[in-house]
Amino acid sequence: MKSLPRITLLCAALLAIAACSSNRVDPKDYSGFLKDYSRLAEAKSPSGDPVMRWIDPKANVNQYSQVFIEPSQFYPRPQPTEVISAQTLQDITRYFNEALRREMGSVVPLAKGPGPGVLVVRPAITAVSTSNEGLKPYEVIPIALISAGVNTAMGGRDQEVDVGVEAAFLDGASQKVLAQVVRKGTGQELENKTTKLTLNDVKPVLDGWAKDMRASFLEAKQKAR
Repeated sequence: MKSLPRITLLCAALLAIAACSSNRVDPKDYSGFLKDYSRLAEAKSPSGDPVMRWIDPKANVNQYSQVFIEPSQFYPRPQPTEVISAQTLQDITRYFNEALRREMGSVVPLAKGPGPGVLVVRPAITAVSTSNEGLKPYEVIPIALISAGVNTAMGGRDQEVDVGVEAAFLDGASQKVLAQVVRKGTGQELENKTTKLTLNDVKPVLDGWAKDMRASFLEAKQKAR
């Protein structure tokens, strides 16, 4: 049997990896954290990444003089693994909280709690379950380690790190949902399936989400004028 040219195999590998690492959100990845996904529609974040989003057309962000950011959480609750420790999971939520407060606090005063004139941000890091290889049950957690499923010409077997987030934005007095967003991000590749995940591997993703949230808030204020 005649072997395929090396360039053909390399192209196939690159295409497979690109398809695997897409940040497009698939509805089957919805976690259940948000109460209603039926109104979500495809959109672009300020940085150009694909998201699923809904914004109440009657909402006026300019009526909110403060923002309260609820502590970020994992949904569903994850179980630590040999690769992703309990400490790393705690580090991720702690850092995400800091990033959101840093970015949002740079453009609007932060409130100590919900109330009149307060916009509430309710974020959660959610499970990502898409993979070209079946994941073991203990691997279906908020940070899913996904094998690229192909060996490159150099024989590499890097592990991709996909992270998902869902967030709701509510009126601090009535608790009415004003907007919702679902999105994915890809962290730093791990060298192999035994490499320990650290906060630094996903920091760029968390920072990017926080910056996009700040930019979206400013865009909404501008449009509501």
